Amino acid sequence: MSDSTALPAVETARMGSNSGQPMTRRDGFLKVTGTAPYAADNTPAGLAHAVFAPATIARGRVTHLDVAAAMTHPGVIHVMTPANRPPLALDPTEKPNRFSFLTEVLQDDTVRYAGQPIALVVAETLEAATEGAALLAPQYAAETPRIGLDAGRYATETVGMGSPAGVGRGDVEAGFAAAARVVEHTSETPSQYHNAMEPHAIVAEWQGDKVILHTPTQAPHMTAEAFAAWFGIPVSDVLIRTPFVGGGFGSKAIGTGSYILTTLAARTLGRPVKLSHRRSQMFGPVGHRGATRQTIRLGMDEHGALTALTHHSVSATSSFDEFLEGAAGASLMTYAAGAIRTSHEGARNDIGTPGPMRAPGEASGSAALEIAVDVAAEACGMDPLDFRLANYAETDPLGGKPYTSKALRECYAEGVRAFGWSERPLAPGRMRDEDGLLVGWGMGTAIFPCPMFAAEARATLRADGTGLVETSLIDMGQGAWTALAQIAADALGLDVSQVELRGGASDLPDAGVAGGSGHTATAGMAIEGAGTDAVKKLAELAAADPDSPLFGTGNTGVVARGGRLYSAADESRSESYVDILARARRDGVEGSGKGGRDPSVGESHAMQAHGAVFAEVKVDPDLCQMRVTRLVGAFAAGRIINPRMVQSQYRGGMIWGQSFALLEGAVTDPRTGRIMNADLGEYHVPVNADVPSVEALLIPEEDTLINPLGIKGVGEIGITGTAGAIANAVWHATGYRATQYPIRIEDVLAAMG
Repeated sequence: MSDSTALPAVETARMGSNSGQPMTRRDGFLKVTGTAPYAADNTPAGLAHAVFAPATIARGRVTHLDVAAAMTHPGVIHVMTPANRPPLALDPTEKPNRFSFLTEVLQDDTVRYAGQPIALVVAETLEAATEGAALLAPQYAAETPRIGLDAGRYATETVGMGSPAGVGRGDVEAGFAAAARVVEHTSETPSQYHNAMEPHAIVAEWQGDKVILHTPTQAPHMTAEAFAAWFGIPVSDVLIRTPFVGGGFGSKAIGTGSYILTTLAARTLGRPVKLSHRRSQMFGPVGHRGATRQTIRLGMDEHGALTALTHHSVSATSSFDEFLEGAAGASLMTYAAGAIRTSHEGARNDIGTPGPMRAPGEASGSAALEIAVDVAAEACGMDPLDFRLANYAETDPLGGKPYTSKALRECYAEGVRAFGWSERPLAPGRMRDEDGLLVGWGMGTAIFPCPMFAAEARATLRADGTGLVETSLIDMGQGAWTALAQIAADALGLDVSQVELRGGASDLPDAGVAGGSGHTATAGMAIEGAGTDAVKKLAELAAADPDSPLFGTGNTGVVARGGRLYSAADESRSESYVDILARARRDGVEGSGKGGRDPSVGESHAMQAHGAVFAEVKVDPDLCQMRVTRLVGAFAAGRIINPRMVQSQYRGGMIWGQSFALLEGAVTDPRTGRIMNADLGEYHVPVNADVPSVEALLIPEEDTLINPLGIKGVGEIGITGTAGAIANAVWHATGYRATQYPIRIEDVLAAMG
């Protein structure tokens, strides 16, 4: 049996059959009883505990570490520094694969950002390791850090994971010259940190030349490939176990230096070693959403149609690597314009390298764009929805390609109906509730592309009539254990209660990356293909067996349903899977499948999910305290496998958008480069008391081109319209047009006099 996790083939509170049904989570019982195994729960025999010492300056070098003092602690067994770090097979200046960053692995005494690992202490207990790290008492030669979007500015050619930094269509200067009105708006977004419920962690255990790593990762196979490169061993000698991930949001797709150091320590000591980041250590070493300053200029004709749109973004990145938030890209996919140009610059700061964070690029870009669009609507004297409809993109705004499907008009219409938008006055400051609070209504368009990755799966129909499906799926809370089981059950012609699903390990077929809202489509296609292949092979057995009622039907002449094969031409001819396999004296039949997109679809069509978010905000007119009291989001994302899980994803995205608008942002001391709110006491995210009424509407949409399953993905689109909708609602309540996120009470107070 695989080293992967296998969830029991059971289903509770099931409503109807498989795909399309709001089934409860198959992993729910394990989670609520505390028996779902997360990385840090693993305690192999002989386990030692590691803690890394973080730099307390942002730029300079370490001049002294008191290793002798740390080693005098009775529990400390090893201290790793640049002076004694074992060599790696891959130089730290190299990246093992595309989804990699340059890693801090004690290669020298240079400090590149506050929070960077500068030593690793291993001890018999976590407490001893923590105390040993404190005893190191580092001394530094500190330099003035470069912090802020005006520091270290430079031109760049790419943003994100390799998208072009500058893209355009048409003559924007001519478009502005022809415009009846031109508006410009600048918005700033702060650095934001993932702060998943489960901190980054790893348990490394060597068995000879092979290594077992318990670690939360969104890409088990890619992670195994990276460790194989770093340690110079075959990828088959690396086993990643990651059955449950307690939130990832992009930060757990890419390996970190502390993981490599822990694995080095385990090999050096010949015993398992565990490391788990403290909450404060989630700020710096493991990626984040980089800060941006975005300037958007829009030209409109006398009817409000966009003649030109430019979107320029300055994005912060680290001094030693590059990941730039591709914020301006949001303007390439949302509204029609006569001409469009986007551009980006980088700002090299002494910070940890940013990385993908839920809806990377689109979240921060749409947050700025949706404010600018409302500024344009106000200049034209138009309702914000009417302005958006006047600039509705019937085809891809950049390339003119038709969409594989687009139900955004329906999203607008359903959102308007559910929210009551038609009662909204045009001017700001006109609405109050019974308590005298100012009330504002705002909206934003939600967009997200539909990426897919390569994936593989294996499916077995077993002699007892049950199914087994294996692929390295990742469930980080989105419901993959459930939704993919529903796809598997349909493909195998079984009830979901008869299907065992194995995943969460790199020794299973590669399910690709759980990211980009593409995991259900990618892994689902592979699973569907594997199940279909297994049924095909079973049908071949029956069709070739003279004793079978299905003899002579051929494998394309049958229908699989309820654990039986039926003749498509005459359903009175049928036979159970159990009987077919028993007579053939087979333990089972195995099928394989692959997931991925037909590249010709992307060449001919634009692929996006769409939505609309409507927000109500109430503001105290004296104190300017702001509260979101209502959110309504309507989304169209192709075929829905599990409505319960999808609504949960949409609500989570909208709540994150609320956090983006009013609460969330790291505060960095410009003198030291240290993050001042590196904990959940000061880094504000919504709690239950902050969360308003959140309604997610599922708009039907059939897409026969996006992929054979018709799935687009829902994990990230919810955030993209929400922050801008809330900012626009604040303006409608107060007349204050936000220029930075999170929107601050003091800015609203100043604007209101």
